Amino acid sequence: MKLILTLCCSFLLNTLNAQIKGLVQGLNSSSTEILVGAKITLLHANMGTKTNEEGVFELVLPKSLPDTLVFFYPGYYPDSIVLGKKDRFTALNILLKAEVHFGEITVDGKKATHGISKMKTLHVEELTAGELRKAACCNLSESFETNASVDVNITDAVSGAKKIQMMGINGVYTQIQMENIPYLRGLESSFGLNTIPGTWVESIQITKGTGNVVNGYESMAGLINLELKKPKEMERFFVNVYQNRLGRSEVNLNGGQILSKKWSVGSFAHASTVYGNIDENKDGFRDLPMGNNLSFLNRWDYQGEKMEAQIGVNLYRDQKTGGQTSFQRDNPLGYGVLINSRHADIFAKTGFFMKKPMRSLGVIYNLKYQDIEGEFGNRLFSGTEKRGYINTVYEDILGTSDHKIKLGTSLVLLQISQAADSIIDKRTEIVPGAFAEYTYSDARLSCVLGTRLDYHNLFGWQFVPRVHAKYSITPTTDFRITAGKGWRVPNYIIDNVSLLASSKQWVAPSEVRPEISWNFGGSIVQEFKLFKRKASITMDAYRTFFVNQLIIDRDVNSSKVVFNNLSSPSISNSFQTELSINPLKNLEIRLAYKFLDVKAMLDGKFQQQIMLPKHRGFINVAVKSKNKRWEYDFTCTAFGKSRLPTIDVNLPIRYSPSYPMINTQLTHVFKKWDFYLGVENLTNFTQKTPVEDPSNPFGNNFDATCVWGPIIGTNIYAGIRYSILRKKIKK
Repeated sequence: MKLILTLCCSFLLNTLNAQIKGLVQGLNSSSTEILVGAKITLLHANMGTKTNEEGVFELVLPKSLPDTLVFFYPGYYPDSIVLGKKDRFTALNILLKAEVHFGEITVDGKKATHGISKMKTLHVEELTAGELRKAACCNLSESFETNASVDVNITDAVSGAKKIQMMGINGVYTQIQMENIPYLRGLESSFGLNTIPGTWVESIQITKGTGNVVNGYESMAGLINLELKKPKEMERFFVNVYQNRLGRSEVNLNGGQILSKKWSVGSFAHASTVYGNIDENKDGFRDLPMGNNLSFLNRWDYQGEKMEAQIGVNLYRDQKTGGQTSFQRDNPLGYGVLINSRHADIFAKTGFFMKKPMRSLGVIYNLKYQDIEGEFGNRLFSGTEKRGYINTVYEDILGTSDHKIKLGTSLVLLQISQAADSIIDKRTEIVPGAFAEYTYSDARLSCVLGTRLDYHNLFGWQFVPRVHAKYSITPTTDFRITAGKGWRVPNYIIDNVSLLASSKQWVAPSEVRPEISWNFGGSIVQEFKLFKRKASITMDAYRTFFVNQLIIDRDVNSSKVVFNNLSSPSISNSFQTELSINPLKNLEIRLAYKFLDVKAMLDGKFQQQIMLPKHRGFINVAVKSKNKRWEYDFTCTAFGKSRLPTIDVNLPIRYSPSYPMINTQLTHVFKKWDFYLGVENLTNFTQKTPVEDPSNPFGNNFDATCVWGPIIGTNIYAGIRYSILRKKIKK
């Protein structure tokens, strides 16, 4: 066994309480790997912890020292080290030597399904697969039902389109990635959330504010990264079958196979259909569009001695038919909504190991093709997108691991064409860029300073600075701040395609300019003991200020949708606090409150954006039986009133009512089987008139875009999960 002790700081020797952190790795005959779930114990204090998914641990030291710190991981020789008072605020790099060489080992351990990453400088909220199990979670748009930070809103009453919203800002300003590869951009922004099943996802990381410059320049309100199941770690075979009372059926399949010591492959498939011609509010329009979706993803992983690589392909086809109940694809009578989307992309990631420790080179590649076409009544729209992306990242340290740098270049190639009614928008983008990022970290303080410079062939140079910092005020109190700039080129047709579901004519902008914003904010996370169990409270506040934004003013003219470049301030102020407690061993409760102040110059007034509640409340309760056979989850979100579009300047401002949304689910676990039964919208609250003037859909007063609440009432669903896990190999 080889044990390396590295002192990172020697201040605060007389502090009563302190903490240590470190990295635990395992050494076998061929390579060194991080050890996830390694057990760390202080013998005399009878306290301990485990390493996280990065092999890192952090432990609060008691007042009474010296004490012996023991490291244990199955299949490796344990080791120990004696810690004295001089070792407070110390960083450790632990290397455990393998006992014998044998096959794969599965380590079972309990991990929180939701929480703020304590080791990251940025404010990163992680949802694990266990959190996604709390809801039906049949696609990505339903994966945030038990989360207070991300909202998913219906954009109109006829197409079923949904969009993410963070900090009260439209989802197009949130950068979405799949394992750090660009995802759901461009033509996918309106309907893409329905095309990736939640059962494919291993975890979701949510970053508020601007993200790292390494990931690009488009993170303006936040960043969402999806981690898919890994071939070596996922189930050998998994199937999920889902059915609800509205005529929606789904089947999800995935499985991972280890082909050799170096190669593994994962396959994912999804098929869904909605066949219910549902009109429960009796307005003549379907409450839920009919249609079908087929999705497939295949990924190959290679792990060699000098490099590792991943390559994959993602394909899907999505068809929707909405509108009046009399309208069918083969019988187009009345007002209909047709949407046809096709997608294909190839992605790859390669990483090269250097001889010098902690030095590496990684390259990400992505090629994408997307087309979409459809209609809202007699209004047609279409689009085609071809995108190429490459990102190269070099990582190294400066002297010690306290000082890290990342340097890299990126290139975006985009050819996109969009059309709606008589409006056409075509452009070709070539955006080369370079970035640099410096990270400093010690036992208490860590900061990330980043900058990138991109050249857009249409809009010239764009400079993006960003800074993030975290300071551990105490071992249980973390304070973070962030500031930075983001920008994007708006795709105003597809970004707002749902607004075609009305009789209002579009007025295109005189010119399209990059949207530019600055974001400032911070958070504080306090951990404490309640009922002798771990609890935490989180508070965060952010302000986003747009230097330029393409504003859609739906108040200014009742017969038109007007697009204008920003000529006055546009801001978003958000505040959120969340309390997480575990009053009992198998009971978890989360309470949250969110305040959103999002204003722009609308109808000549600086006022709140329409259909956006200022106040939201949230509660989630998760219960497990002692034998872990039963799981019960309850989620209630309370939405405050929101401003509705102005229809007459002489009338008072209209507001929607406040309402609750309650979802609940019961799961029974039996060996390889999970059986679940759930209810959505338990109170059966719905917006009474989601479609205005439904009897005259081709008239001047028709509008299906003023959606502020649920359209579908109580929904009951049931499903079955079956999985074959990898065999556990014991010593």
